[in-house]
Amino acid sequence: MGTVMHTATAKRVRSVRPVGTRAVLAELDGLPDVLALQDMLNKSPLPGQVDVLAAAETVMVVGESAAATRAIGARLLELELIAPDVTDSGLVVIDTVYDGEDLADVAELTGLSVEGVIAAHTGQIWTVAFAGFAPGFGYMVGENEVLTVPRRSSPRTAVPAGSVALGGQYSAVYPRRSPGGWQLIGRTGSRMWDLDRAQPALVRPGDRVQYRAVREVVTAAESPAREPDKEDHAEPGLRILNPGAQSLIQDLGRRGYGPLGVSAAGALDRASLRRANRLVGNAASAAAIESVNGGLALEAVGDQVIAVTGAPTTLTIESPSWVEDEEPDDAGAQPGATRTVPMAAPFALLDGEILTVGTPEAGFRNYTAIRGGVDVPKVLGSRSADTMSGIGPAPLTIRQVLAVGDETASTAVGSPELQPDFPDLRGTGVTVLDVIPGPRADWFGADALDSLCNQEWLVTPQSNRVGMRLDGTPLQRTRDGELPSEGTMAGALQIPPAGLPVLFLADHPITGGYPVIGVVRDEHLDLAAQVPIGGRIRFRLVPDSPDFTTNKSPEK
Repeated sequence: MGTVMHTATAKRVRSVRPVGTRAVLAELDGLPDVLALQDMLNKSPLPGQVDVLAAAETVMVVGESAAATRAIGARLLELELIAPDVTDSGLVVIDTVYDGEDLADVAELTGLSVEGVIAAHTGQIWTVAFAGFAPGFGYMVGENEVLTVPRRSSPRTAVPAGSVALGGQYSAVYPRRSPGGWQLIGRTGSRMWDLDRAQPALVRPGDRVQYRAVREVVTAAESPAREPDKEDHAEPGLRILNPGAQSLIQDLGRRGYGPLGVSAAGALDRASLRRANRLVGNAASAAAIESVNGGLALEAVGDQVIAVTGAPTTLTIESPSWVEDEEPDDAGAQPGATRTVPMAAPFALLDGEILTVGTPEAGFRNYTAIRGGVDVPKVLGSRSADTMSGIGPAPLTIRQVLAVGDETASTAVGSPELQPDFPDLRGTGVTVLDVIPGPRADWFGADALDSLCNQEWLVTPQSNRVGMRLDGTPLQRTRDGELPSEGTMAGALQIPPAGLPVLFLADHPITGGYPVIGVVRDEHLDLAAQVPIGGRIRFRLVPDSPDFTTNKSPEK
């Protein structure tokens, strides 16, 4: 980006706040500045920029490293904001039937007639300011505030896909059936999210939209769901005999799709996934099986090379029960015999042999890698399952066969490796996670920060890959009101009104409306992923992030 002459009227980023070590949050004076900065960063990315997440009054920029993120924070404060060019090209028209359940309520709230609401909604151009909540859900702002209405006091548990809605100053279309608290004014047959398209999202940040009233809409047929392959066949791979509590295909995730409302997903314990792949000679990003709390049972279809890492447990192999006159195989396995194999070491799983992953002695998650990687279709460049958005392969099911891919990185397997210590539910230990304060620590007093770090938090059964829900003494805010939605990331400690933290993990929503008191260091997220249900966590503040609170470059 070229040098810009500064003037007295130049618009700039108001302040920059650290979001852990891998992101910064730029605060701006309003939505026009948000759109300007978003447009500039998309057209001319800063060095090391990975993702840009615009929201109501902020833009969060994710960096590829801590050093790159610090440089991005300093550079943001130097930028002069330039409004994006407005053209009529790319206008998206959404045909809408205005028969929503809340149409009459919106008319009453705005002081308009029903016909007036429809005219106001169709008679202006809407701009997609940012995405969030779900893939394909775009927060659109209009040219005026005539249709600004509060959200419903009691959210619906299920809003139909295609519902056209108003909430606050925004309009949006629900891309899939989901809970929601916006006012429903109509419905459309437009597919807001379709992975069969080159651009899955019908509307993206910066796009301009016009709603058009019609008497009826034609709903595009859903793409047929791809059922897991459950039939026996001769293709080499792994047959699922027992998926355990929930086993998923995971790799290192998909990055750069935040503006579409898609989180990175991927393995929660990335170090364990990389170790398992290294042991069988795979590329670090090859897909493997992530399982929780043991119970996974796999049968080899053809001879395979396997490694299991993560939570220490017993790995048992049962040989096939051959006929009585059959000789032992070349590996010395007796018909119907069982043997154990070590963790974090490659081993052969011969055709028909069954591997069972036992209940962990410590930790919570295991990663089972097969040489060549698990071969399932990529979605947005990744084979990972995203449990929140539904993107990627479904949880594994009984009799499903996973094919073997070709993502090897070496002609040889690796040597056995040592693993780190894992959280032990049976012991008296507590897992300590380092936390960087902010970006919204100023919503809390010193007492709340002390309470965050001076108590032990219990991991509740409501925890999942989206986030760990913690129980303890609630934290009290010092500021009332609502925080406008803003970008968030894995590791964020969001504090809802009840005061009990939620630690976001890989499948988290990309925007959130509750203040984040701190962010767990990226290096500690693997450890957090291994804390079991019922485990205990203590947080330790590490206030070593740069100060970006004013529109001045940090001192060197």
